[in-house]
Amino acid sequence: MFLSVGYSACHWCHVMAHESFEDDDTAAYLNEHFVSVKVDREERPDVDAVYMEAVQAATGQGGWPMSVFMTPDGEPFYFGTYFPPAPRQGMPSFRQVLEGVRGAWTDRRDEVAEVAGKIVRDLAGREISYGGPEAPGEQELSQALLGLTREYDPQRGGFGGAPKFPPSMVIEFLLRHHARTGAEGALQMAQDTCERMARGGIYDQLGGGFARYSVDRDWVVPHFEKMLYDNALLCRVYAHLWRATGSELARRVALETADFMVRELRTGEGGFASALDADSDDGSGRHVEGAYYVWTPAQLREVLGDEDAGLAARHFGVTEEGTFEHGASVLQLPRQDEVFDAARIASVRERLLSHRAGRPAPGRDDKVVAAWNGLAVAALAETGAYFDRPDLVEAALGAADLLVRLHFDDQARLTRTSRDGQAGANSGVLEDYADVAEGFLALASVTGEGVWLDFAGFLLDHVLTRFSDEESGALYDTAADAERLIRRPQDPTDNAVPSGWSAAAGALLGYAAQTASAPHRHAAERALGVVKTLGPRVPRFIGWGLAVAEARLDGPREVAVVGPALTDEATRALHRTALLGTAPGAVVAAGTPDSGEFPLLADRTLRQGAPAAYVCRDFTCDAPTTDPERLRAALNG
Repeated sequence: MFLSVGYSACHWCHVMAHESFEDDDTAAYLNEHFVSVKVDREERPDVDAVYMEAVQAATGQGGWPMSVFMTPDGEPFYFGTYFPPAPRQGMPSFRQVLEGVRGAWTDRRDEVAEVAGKIVRDLAGREISYGGPEAPGEQELSQALLGLTREYDPQRGGFGGAPKFPPSMVIEFLLRHHARTGAEGALQMAQDTCERMARGGIYDQLGGGFARYSVDRDWVVPHFEKMLYDNALLCRVYAHLWRATGSELARRVALETADFMVRELRTGEGGFASALDADSDDGSGRHVEGAYYVWTPAQLREVLGDEDAGLAARHFGVTEEGTFEHGASVLQLPRQDEVFDAARIASVRERLLSHRAGRPAPGRDDKVVAAWNGLAVAALAETGAYFDRPDLVEAALGAADLLVRLHFDDQARLTRTSRDGQAGANSGVLEDYADVAEGFLALASVTGEGVWLDFAGFLLDHVLTRFSDEESGALYDTAADAERLIRRPQDPTDNAVPSGWSAAAGALLGYAAQTASAPHRHAAERALGVVKTLGPRVPRFIGWGLAVAEARLDGPREVAVVGPALTDEATRALHRTALLGTAPGAVVAAGTPDSGEFPLLADRTLRQGAPAAYVCRDFTCDAPTTDPERLRAALNG
C-alpha cells in the first residue's frame, strides 16, 4: 500500500500531485503495483498522527506531503515526504522510490515484514511520560516562564528562530500569568510579540487575518496560506490583550481578524471553511505563492498614482528591491518617524483592497472542521461582546447552530467534518469534543443562554467515558470505540492548535466552574498532571496546558450576574464588566434569579431590587455588588 497524507493548503502537496500523481506514466505504474490511498490530514488527524510519528522516529524529520509504504495490515516499512519527479540534490525520484519498494516487496517480502513488525513494536513502546495526576503549582509555572524567557527573541518578538509560528497559546499563558501574579515580564513578551506580528508581513495589512507562519525571524515573509484555526486563536489573543491593556492596535487587529473570518471563510451554511491556499494565479496562468498579496512599486503607481503610491510604499515598506520574490514586497507596517495622515492612509488601503479583490483569488478549502469552528465560536463570541459587535456574536451562534444540527448525532457524538451542508464520514477526535465544548462555554457566558452549557456537558461526558483512561486520567486522541490503527494516538503537546488533551482539560475545568461538577474538576486536574512534567521542560509546546493551569490556580473565579433581564441596562453593565475581567479562565453566568439555566445562578438574588453580581470560587461567593467598578476591581489582578 502507498499512503499519501496532505492537506488542501499545503504547497508541496499540490506540487507532488501535479508532478507525479497527475503524470500518466507514474499513475499507471502506481495503479499496477500499489493500492494507493490519499488522506486529508485535517479529516483524519488520527491517521496523520500515527504515521507521522513513525516517519519522525525513522528519519528524524517529517512534513507534508507524507509518503508511507506499508503492508496490507497498515504496518509501515518505508517513509518519506516530498519526492521529485526526477533525481534532485541527492534525493531519488518518486519513480525510483516506487521501483525500489516494489523490488523489495517482490523479492524480500520476509525482510520487509520483519522491518514493519519492528516499527510497530517500537511505536507501541513509545508511551508518553504522563507524570501522574498532580496538577502543576507555582513552582512549575515559574519554571515555565523562565524557560520561555530564555527562548524569547527580544529583538523581534516570538520564540526561537526561523521559521516562526504565531505562539497563540503561549501568549494566552503569559497574559493569564500576568493577570494572576502581576509579572510584568510576561506581559511585555506578550505585548511585544503581538505588536511585531501585527506590523509584519504575516498579518494581512489590507484585509486582516494572519498567514500560517513566517519563513524568517522578523515576521516579514509569510507562508501565505491562511488557516481558520490560526485566525480564531489570534483573534482571541488580541481581544484578550486589549482587555488587559486597552491597546488600540490589539483592538484593531482583533476586529479586523474577526471580520476577515466572517467575510472570507464563512460558508453558506453558517460554518467556517478551513483555509485559503497560499498559491493563486498570477494573472498569466501560473499558480504562484503569494501572488494575491504582494505588490511592486509599479503596481502601487498603477492603482494610486505617483504621489499616493510613494506614500503607500513608505507606509507599507514596499521597496524597489522587494522583500519577497521578483521585486515584489509583502506589505508591512514598519516603525518609522514619518507621521501619516490617517484619512489618506485609509483611502489608500481601501483602493488597494478594492483592486486586490479583482485579482484571481486563492482557492478555499470549504470543509467545516468541528474543532476549528469551536475555536472560531469562542473567538467571535468574545470579540463581539467586548467591542459591542452583535453581528460577530450572531456569526458565532450561526456556526454553533450548524455544529449542533449537522455534526451531532442522536447520542451527541461528533462528526469531524462537513461540506456543503452534508456531514462527513469521519468520527470526531478529542480536539473536536474539547474545542467545540470550549466554544459553547464561551457562547453560554456571552449570551446568557444555558442551552450552550448543556451542549458542552454532552460533549464532555464523551471525553470522560470514551477518551479517558479511567485508571490514570490520561487522555487519548481517539475514542475507545474508534477505528483501530496500528497505535492509539496520544499527544498532550500543542502544535498549531491546542492539543486535544490540554483543550479538554480547559473545557472540563470551565464546565466544572459553571456547574460545581466534582467529576469534571477531578478529570481536569488529573489531565493537568502532564503539564507538571512538560511545562518546565518544553513550555513553548504546552502553552494552552499552562494557561489552563493558571486558571486552576486562580480558581477559576465564577461570576453570577442576576437581573430582571439581560436587556436591562444595569444588568448589561454588570454582565459586560464580568466578561471583561482578566481573572484567568473566569466563567460568567448571567440571567434572571433562579432561572434554572445556570447552576451558578441558583439562590442568587437581586439586591434591593437592583441587578447584582456575585464573584465566587468553588460556588462560595463574596458579598454581591451592584457597582460595575467594584466588580471590575474584584476580577482584575
